Amino acid sequence: MPASGAAGSKESAEAEPIPISALQHAVYCLRQAALIHIERVWAENRFTAEGRVMHEAAHEPGTRRDRGVRRVTALPLACLRLNLTGVADLVEFRPHDRGEFAFPVEYKRGKPKAHRADEVQLCAQALCLEEMTGEPVPEGALFYGETRRRVIVPFDAALRQITEATVLEFGDLLARGRTPAPVWRPSRCRSCSLLDLCRPRAVTKSALRFRSRELAVVLGSGEPS
Repeated sequence: MPASGAAGSKESAEAEPIPISALQHAVYCLRQAALIHIERVWAENRFTAEGRVMHEAAHEPGTRRDRGVRRVTALPLACLRLNLTGVADLVEFRPHDRGEFAFPVEYKRGKPKAHRADEVQLCAQALCLEEMTGEPVPEGALFYGETRRRVIVPFDAALRQITEATVLEFGDLLARGRTPAPVWRPSRCRSCSLLDLCRPRAVTKSALRFRSRELAVVLGSGEPS
């Protein structure tokens, strides 16, 4: 696995652990991740409520065997190298010639997305499992509630690189405790449960243009638009 520059450092060891779930937020929107994990702001909409119900069902701890596969739900995860911590919805421990290999499964409402936020979250689980078991974790799966199907996710070099870069970026943000300025991205902002709290359109309006319009009204040379 590629080694990160900050991995294993004293500063990393003493830093606040990074929740694996935060990586999904960070890929989707760094400001959203900061609002949730730094400012502790949260609001729920239909999408987050459906996702919460699905995860509550999956997060009942337990172990059972099915056709030789050991299935563990709500498995605590950690990676000291990357300072990650979290809980896996499901990890299937499948038999092979040296014992077992881990196959993480993450439950999501909805359907597969154009961005890689879900894949990064799952890959982070794999990195934890590799450190915990000492065995490679080559792939996992995302189960989407809307399609009722698993999507196999190979943990290739590119996805691992994106995942570790996200860990470093969000870890730095968490250490500084500063929330990034908003950026209006219609395709993502409109479905975000924090839209009314974040107010990206209001904050990103140009103060200079607003002042110019108001000055024009005062001087009688125009009307506010």
